Amino acid sequence: MSKDPESNLKIFSLRSNRALAEEIADNVGIELGECSVTEFSDGELQINIEESVRGADVFVIQSTSEPVNQHIMELLIMIDALKRASAESITVVVPYYGYARQDRKAQPRDPITAKLVADLIERAGATRLMSIDIHAPQAQGFFNIPVDMLLAMPIMTEYFTKKKLENVVVVSPDHGSVKMARQMADHLKTHIAIIDKRGPRGDIKGEINIVGDIKGKTAILMDDIVDTATRITSGTKALLDHGAKEVYACSTHPVLSGPAVDKIKESPVKELIVTNSISLSNEKKLDKITQLTIAPLIGEAIKRVFNEKPVSPLFDK
Repeated sequence: MSKDPESNLKIFSLRSNRALAEEIADNVGIELGECSVTEFSDGELQINIEESVRGADVFVIQSTSEPVNQHIMELLIMIDALKRASAESITVVVPYYGYARQDRKAQPRDPITAKLVADLIERAGATRLMSIDIHAPQAQGFFNIPVDMLLAMPIMTEYFTKKKLENVVVVSPDHGSVKMARQMADHLKTHIAIIDKRGPRGDIKGEINIVGDIKGKTAILMDDIVDTATRITSGTKALLDHGAKEVYACSTHPVLSGPAVDKIKESPVKELIVTNSISLSNEKKLDKITQLTIAPLIGEAIKRVFNEKPVSPLFDK
């Protein structure tokens, strides 16, 4: 028998992505919990939970998107407030988990900030974490609490399947993303290609070679994060220069910082498909940027965790 969500399950949203949180709550079938975030004149944050959470299984929706550090601090304060209000469990749902790119010491005296953020979330009192396509999947090992890393790839694959594109090749932007590209290619029943770039990361003048057959094909260039959009725009140009017919791009997390939107607008990329893991301001909404919702996926995961059912079937869809 399933638990009664009306009495035990509560979902709260902080300020990073209220629209996604409302959609998730609607998928679960409950109303968002009442809480408020205010600031003192110097920017100090104060959070008030405006209903009882005693004995409840609580889920907090908060992406660590821009402003990253403020959203992380909001999350930590909310976790502490819930713990002190006697919540039974506190699951933090972080659709976009920031700082995951700093997952190792790349050079002497580097911090491992992904581990630091994991420690902060755990020490604040979270009992579980749920996220989508963490940039470094091994960061799950930084936690001593259960971590559910959901995948946006099936959502992307379904979108491209419905478009009925012909003569498709899935392209990995580097050697590190080959596994993800191969998974999408298997679902689309096609093959992959790899952009082999020589030179420092972010160097648009480095030597670029294409491993695989892309001539005359429709390329789908995939990545997990589109930040400055340099990889997508330079990759699109390289694919077209090497004979691709047209290029679509897809990325789970639309960080879109700095000049990213202008780069995409001026790029020959036909369409960029992203999810709503990060809320896009009106300035970042372009006709060639399509946002797919992850709310049904997260909503189903929340229901499964709440009812103590396995989350693994969601990975097979």
